[in-house]
Amino acid sequence: MLVVNMGPEESFHSSTSKMLRGALWALMLGVSVVIYGSHAPLIYLCRIDGRIPFSSSSVVLLIEFSKLMISVVMLLLWDWRTVPLQVSWRLAIPYALPAILYGANNNLVVHMQHFMDPSSFQVLSNLKIVSTAVMYSIFLRQNLSIRKWLALSLLTVAGVFYSSGGIQDLEEQSAGTHLYISLQGLLLMVIYCLISGLAAVYTEVTLKTQKIPLNLQNIYLYSFGIIVNFLVHVTGSHSSGFLDGFSTWVSVIIISQALNGLIMSAVMKHSSNLTRLFIISFSMLVNGLLSYLLFQLQLTFLFFFAVVLIGLAIYLFYGIK
Repeated sequence: MLVVNMGPEESFHSSTSKMLRGALWALMLGVSVVIYGSHAPLIYLCRIDGRIPFSSSSVVLLIEFSKLMISVVMLLLWDWRTVPLQVSWRLAIPYALPAILYGANNNLVVHMQHFMDPSSFQVLSNLKIVSTAVMYSIFLRQNLSIRKWLALSLLTVAGVFYSSGGIQDLEEQSAGTHLYISLQGLLLMVIYCLISGLAAVYTEVTLKTQKIPLNLQNIYLYSFGIIVNFLVHVTGSHSSGFLDGFSTWVSVIIISQALNGLIMSAVMKHSSNLTRLFIISFSMLVNGLLSYLLFQLQLTFLFFFAVVLIGLAIYLFYGIK
């Protein structure tokens, strides 16, 4: 057996390369946390006279188009030599399902507002963590340890506490909020969480099983996303034009969400949906701090309790060997 020993220079370059990749990965995860956490505050900054002035379907469609354009540019810059050999409908078709599932869930979110109040929706939507973890374990055949299940359960509880009143507007608190949820709302929430978990895990499986460049996979995924969201837009009722109500803040939302979508595809390709769940949970802290700094909202005991639970979950999942 031939053994090739690396010299000091080669060893140095190898370790430096690993450090740079690790730093880039950490930077990507950090940017994703900030983008997730700043999404709600950015939407709040877009409000005019207390209402959202733009069409949400227009924004979603432009986000999908932006992701597609960025993916095309990146493919032409880095992977153009392999494109002629790997473009086929057989490779593209699997991405139709997650596009349809995500489109269905976007409509479910709107429909569920008729059967529950926004606070109840925020609390119960944390069940997506459980549904995603269960489907991840089933479809990727990952036997998670009891410690990791406990960590994911703590993430869910942290999300519930945060959504229940981690940040509060004193004026809204004094006015009081009517909480309600119907049986139909509960059933729709279960369907919503199952679809969310299925779409995320199916996307991860597809990204990992296909041995083609991630940029090409993103082009397939976002092309179907544009088709689905375009159909949603044209079949919806609109009292204004496509770009009515757009502002600088809306442009920031589109660019940041497009960037985050690309980061999430890299996370699912090279890590897992469980990493994505920790990113989303950790972003609650960014959301709370931005809400406090920008809008003088009150951080309650539940916010700090959620911080402790998320820290404990990270320690249990990644810290103990």
